[in-house]
Amino acid sequence: MEKQSRRIVILNAASRIVSEKGIFNLTLEAVAKEGGISKGGLLYHFPSKEALVAGMVEHLANNYQEKINRLAAEDPLERGKWTRAFLNVTFNQGYPNKEWNSGLMAAKAVNPELLKPLHEAYLDWQGKIENDGLDPVDATIIRLATDGIWLAELFDFYQIEDDKKRAVYKRLHERIQHMYHTAEQKEPNH
Repeated sequence: MEKQSRRIVILNAASRIVSEKGIFNLTLEAVAKEGGISKGGLLYHFPSKEALVAGMVEHLANNYQEKINRLAAEDPLERGKWTRAFLNVTFNQGYPNKEWNSGLMAAKAVNPELLKPLHEAYLDWQGKIENDGLDPVDATIIRLATDGIWLAELFDFYQIEDDKKRAVYKRLHERIQHMYHTAEQKEPNH
């Protein structure tokens, strides 16, 4: 098994433990057992529990960042592309299994500084959304509403029904399109 895929196996195992058994059951021994590897193999990739949790957060942040960047780059419309990409990835391209998000809870419990990659990603996303050619306050409201659904599902506060979630996505997307047309009409060339 190659190094990168072994890391993913380990991160998956750690995410399952946090999601199913809670953060206090996240031990290197438990992760090695869950991942079907030796503790030495685990320590080769992650020399401590803190390094493991940091890896969980970095993987999640990098994965989302890559997806958002890819969608924004592929968007034929410049104006609003970051807002559309953030909405689309969060609603439609997140991890199908929310276990991966449990790394965020683990980081908050182990060492909140481990959330730094996500903080940096959000600063980047927010800066791009605010300078996306749309009204920056309205674009931020879209981002916050999108985050609200994600966090409600992450923490099991509220599991929105699939039909309603699709309707919310559609409405938020329509709002972005309306913001796009409004901004286009304000341009002196139009």
